[in-house]
Amino acid sequence: MNENVVVSAEWLADHLDDVTVVDVRDGWEYDGIGHVPGAVSIPFDEFRSDTDESEGMLPGADAWADLLGAAGITADDTIVAYDDTHGVFAARFLVTAELYGHTDLRLLDGDFSSWMREYETSSEPPAVEPADYEVRDPTDSPLVDHEDVEAAIEDPDSVIVDTRDDWEYEEGHVPGAVNLDWKELVDDETRGLKPRDELAEILAAHGITPDKRVVLYCNTARRISHTYVVLSSLGYDDVGFYEGSLTEWETVGGPIETGS
Repeated sequence: MNENVVVSAEWLADHLDDVTVVDVRDGWEYDGIGHVPGAVSIPFDEFRSDTDESEGMLPGADAWADLLGAAGITADDTIVAYDDTHGVFAARFLVTAELYGHTDLRLLDGDFSSWMREYETSSEPPAVEPADYEVRDPTDSPLVDHEDVEAAIEDPDSVIVDTRDDWEYEEGHVPGAVNLDWKELVDDETRGLKPRDELAEILAAHGITPDKRVVLYCNTARRISHTYVVLSSLGYDDVGFYEGSLTEWETVGGPIETGS
């Protein structure tokens, strides 16, 4: 992802005929409330693993290819994803796409609300022609494992970021991690990202600066997806995405700190 990853409703309106729009809300919302015209429905639960061993993790390359192909998406499409929850579920979709090699990805700033306030919605699903979706190896995967996190704990040039609620952080976190609730980067009124200068101030106050290696985790990689997209939009180029997050960290016996 790059600094152009976050787009406005105005941008989407201007490019609607040139992009593939993905609505990751529940199916009943897509059908009953309406959606961006031409958007395809891929609900959040459909692109996450549901096995006991890897619940909430990547769905698997074959499952991903089948899912996107059935929605008429090819690997060369420009994808714009949205939800109705400040973009956190859509961000998870986009990070999943990136990890499977998709390169042209965008997040609708301000979620579905930003579109609904200014533009017409549709209640009709588009006619979809199934496609052959090609999963590719990403050129530079952000994925890290628990050993990378262990190394980051000892690295003064790294900062480990826990994006969960403060009460979750206090109950137990990776040693040395700083707590940045992902919602701190969102404006409650606009439902989109806060202004860039304000985002930079918040991140700097937590020691999260572009000159450091940033390693993100939460519980099951949903909330860090949003923070990952935000950092990408701000030009951070050394961000580690710990997909296993605290769920895996505890499973492998990683040390835990408590308190604030």
